[in-house]
Amino acid sequence: MSLVKITEATHNVVLDLKYATADNFTGQPVYRYAACYLRPEAETLLIKARDLALIQGWRLRIFDTFRPSQSQWKLWNHTPDPEFLADPRRGSPHSRGVAVDLNLIDISTGLDLDMGTEFDAFTPKSHHGHEDVSTAAQKNRLLLMGLMTTAGWDFYRNEWWHYQMFDARQFDVLGDEDLPAIMTAP
Repeated sequence: MSLVKITEATHNVVLDLKYATADNFTGQPVYRYAACYLRPEAETLLIKARDLALIQGWRLRIFDTFRPSQSQWKLWNHTPDPEFLADPRRGSPHSRGVAVDLNLIDISTGLDLDMGTEFDAFTPKSHHGHEDVSTAAQKNRLLLMGLMTTAGWDFYRNEWWHYQMFDARQFDVLGDEDLPAIMTAP
């Protein structure tokens, strides 16, 4: 199965791939290197979202896309919380190459839109519609959801940052063996 590599140069997005750094909930890199991949069908939806965002004066900041199944196991073994992580035995939309975690950047200021929590904040405050975040953050979440769903993405109600293709389970789970080089850190 071929995955499309998403880069800042080819896709006019900002890559801030958290799992290639220690700046994630595990406190250590999950990936050996920062790389962003999607299935071609998901790349098409990403381009639609990017184009809609640019019209509104926003850029997409991508935190994660394809996640090898081996990396999903590392996350699950660290924090086996089915409210925020897909059980790798069932397969994650990320491990199918059809999910993206992201935020919007205001082009005029260069700042991320305030969403009320950080990416991967495993708390009920991360849920869509949570009332214990500011009105501005609720509005920004709705802006992101409107943009992404208009582009054809489905949302996950527990994470304001997570979008996936509808019927994600129709796609096979992929792993490090489907990449040019092993991505999962030892």
